[in-house]
Amino acid sequence: MLLGLFAQRYLFSTRSRSIVNLISGLSVVAVAMPVAAMIILLSVFNGFETLVKSMYSAFDADLTITPSRGATFDTRTVDSLLEGDHPRIAARSFVLEQSVLLEHDDNRTTATLRGVDDSYSEVFPMSDYITGGEWEVRFGDRERMSIGQSMAWQLGIHSLADSDIKVYAVRRNSFSSLLPFENYTARTLRVSGVYSVDTDTERTYVLSSLRFARELLGYENRASALLIHLCDPAHPEERVSDDFATRFAPTLREELGKTFTVRTRSELRASFYRIMTYEKWGIFFISLLVLIIASFSMVGALAMLIVDKRHDISTLRALGADWGFIRSIFRTEGLLICAMGALLGTVIGVGATLVQQYFGIIKIPADTFLTKSYPVVFRLWDLGAVLVSFAAIAAVLSHITVRNMIKSKL
Repeated sequence: MLLGLFAQRYLFSTRSRSIVNLISGLSVVAVAMPVAAMIILLSVFNGFETLVKSMYSAFDADLTITPSRGATFDTRTVDSLLEGDHPRIAARSFVLEQSVLLEHDDNRTTATLRGVDDSYSEVFPMSDYITGGEWEVRFGDRERMSIGQSMAWQLGIHSLADSDIKVYAVRRNSFSSLLPFENYTARTLRVSGVYSVDTDTERTYVLSSLRFARELLGYENRASALLIHLCDPAHPEERVSDDFATRFAPTLREELGKTFTVRTRSELRASFYRIMTYEKWGIFFISLLVLIIASFSMVGALAMLIVDKRHDISTLRALGADWGFIRSIFRTEGLLICAMGALLGTVIGVGATLVQQYFGIIKIPADTFLTKSYPVVFRLWDLGAVLVSFAAIAAVLSHITVRNMIKSKL
């Protein structure tokens, strides 16, 4: 308590306004700006991470079941293994995927054909991603196809009225070196809708009915994956988290055995999410380095204050104060400067982050982007990491400065 009174008097005293007080105030501002910048940077990164994950969620289910060996499996096998109703499984859909060649007029490109059944729209709300036409892969007995915006641009499709696409797939169990064209199966489909997610997905996937994919690829009663949409019985209207899916995955693994592999969304793109984590830590440590450099302004202010208070130190020594007590006064002074800077930076950083998160004031100057404003997500964990790291830096720098400036003989 006594240390705090000394430190406050040296910093806020109205009777001793000097250049040292001005420098201390500037040190507070110099420390506050990097703290605010770290909070804002981490929140922006969280926003883009959440945006990317939401884009991938259009094609990555909560749980994906694939065969441990081979590319496809008999759908009747999974139906027999998954007996009974699971209250946590809201919907499931079989899909069949394989690489195909697409042709429209004189434009050709490769793609991954994903054949989906009628339950696919219950697993993924594809209607929310359609920007042109309608979401349908079958109109009565007529087969249809949905493609991404980037794929439509590659194939030169400018209107759904002229959107017939020829699909080529390698014929299974047959090969002719004399007649190479006989090695392929070709069908023509009309595009019913164009979806928009992320560029990589749009250039990769085209969606058709499961029946069409089986006929084209020569697979009967088979699929390459079973996609499962989960729901939390306690909050049925909310989308489940990755942690919820991770906790439920062992239940399905036990039921399906070693024949099938059950993976969560994060496990499907483990390398991608790992890279994003490394990038966030990289941003954190680079910002922390800037904060350390800015904290040296506190070192300068503290050193000048010690020089300015030489007579006070002599007086305290004459009154019986030991060197440890005197050092503690100035260490508290340095921590007080840093605490004020951290508080000011927290107010600025958290305030700016929450305003952007809820009101989206700063816009992205691009009409084709998926969001109109910069995505920002504030997390208390990031704030705690910034403050704890800065507290450690402030304590170390204050201790080193005071230890070197105040020795047994001043």
